[in-house]
Amino acid sequence: MGLYLCVFHGDDELDGVDVGSYADFNFFRRAVSDRLESGIPGSKFPTLILHSDCDGEWTVGQCCELEDELLVINAAFKELPAVDFDSGWQKEVAKSLGLKTDCLCQSFIDVDGEPLLERLLVLCQLAKNRNESILFQ
Repeated sequence: MGLYLCVFHGDDELDGVDVGSYADFNFFRRAVSDRLESGIPGSKFPTLILHSDCDGEWTVGQCCELEDELLVINAAFKELPAVDFDSGWQKEVAKSLGLKTDCLCQSFIDVDGEPLLERLLVLCQLAKNRNESILFQ
């Protein structure tokens, strides 16, 4: 089962990010906690780390907080060495697109092979601009 994060306006989907499986999202969040929070989940990035990944949402206010957290994470991950992709599908997508990982921020992709942190930042900005929540599906 996969995790899809999206922004709707009424019945219209404005954008979405197919993260992959819940395990893929947890691998990403564990990397944040292990490398940037000294292994104390949520101590620096509570909006990202402590939010349940079950059906739910990040409200507009939480999207502002999440965006701030993601900007810090992205900058820090650019300075850290890459890790191997965790899932078989990620390895396949990376190989088919010729993706190279030079830093940790490139070690996390969505199902289309786009950098996960960048896609999440775009989703946050859209949610804020349209005054909508990011929904977990």
